[in-house]
Amino acid sequence: MLPLIKTSIPPRNILMPRLEEVLYSGYVAQGEIVEEFERKFEDFIGGGNTLSLNSGTAALHIALILAGVQEGDEVISTAMTAEPTNVAIKMVGAKIRWADIDYETGNISAAAIQNVINEKTKAIIVVDYAGTGVDVKGIQEISQQYNIPVIEDAAHALGTTYNGKKAGTHFPFTVFSFQAIKHLTTIDGGALQIQDKQLYEKGKLIRWFGLDKKLSRLDNDIHFQGYKYHMNNVNAAIGLVQLETIDELLQKYRLIGKYLDLHLSDLFGVETVKHYPNTESSYWLYTLKVDRRDDFVKMMTENGFMASEIHKRNDLHSYLNDHPAKMPNLDRFYSRLVHIPCGWWVTVEDCEKMIQLIKKGW
Repeated sequence: MLPLIKTSIPPRNILMPRLEEVLYSGYVAQGEIVEEFERKFEDFIGGGNTLSLNSGTAALHIALILAGVQEGDEVISTAMTAEPTNVAIKMVGAKIRWADIDYETGNISAAAIQNVINEKTKAIIVVDYAGTGVDVKGIQEISQQYNIPVIEDAAHALGTTYNGKKAGTHFPFTVFSFQAIKHLTTIDGGALQIQDKQLYEKGKLIRWFGLDKKLSRLDNDIHFQGYKYHMNNVNAAIGLVQLETIDELLQKYRLIGKYLDLHLSDLFGVETVKHYPNTESSYWLYTLKVDRRDDFVKMMTENGFMASEIHKRNDLHSYLNDHPAKMPNLDRFYSRLVHIPCGWWVTVEDCEKMIQLIKKGW
């Protein structure tokens, strides 16, 4: 069965010597290797300050704190995402206000965001679902008009670009996940890309109990709530090896994604995802909208290809559905949503087999 997701780990002869060097160095906690990873990741993104963390969820939590979101506030978000996006909002005691999606992309709609802004809105979370870039221009304009900070959840979107610039450069806060199945994995981990240097320095305190690691424990004085959210040298060492070939890996995803775009775009019963002008997807997942989804999944599975919607729309979780909302675009999109294999493990021959199966119908 050709899987939807597969972890990419560097070859043993490349990874293990680097990993063993750290493991037996006598210092495996947060140290110089973490610093090196952060600077190399900043170079890859092309802007901002990288706060490495032990998960993308930790990055979301710190982003909300730095954005000033507090108990009783509201955060506008999308239900078309993995659960951590919205669980993090509850972690700061805020309420979730849903905005509908753009049916063509699956991403949160700028117009829908504007429709639900109110006096309690303190932040907006946008998600590049499956790696498809959000409407950067439209969302930036709303953020500036209402002076509301935007947090971009780019867990799926490492390398996704708008006007040639990567995710991580467009909004005040951008969240990345390095969890096991992402483009770049540190086995588990994440990062928060922060544009403002002062907020970055505050973020460093939040990730380590409120303590300043530049000072001794005896010289520290905690002024606000912090957490144990740091990355360690072992995870960072894996990340550094991954970064050395990340461009080649991303290109493999794009090659397969664009091949499928080209050959599936005009088939009966199938719609491919559209992309906003001047954006390029990371194709972390390949998204289709199909008629009779259950029959489609059965047909693909019987022929050796995994197919699934993967994510449960978040407004179906009672705990997250603070403000139930009518979202007709999401209803329509989610009823047809399915993903098929796309990534470094998928060959052009695999693509041809999938294309021919889909052309035959289900």
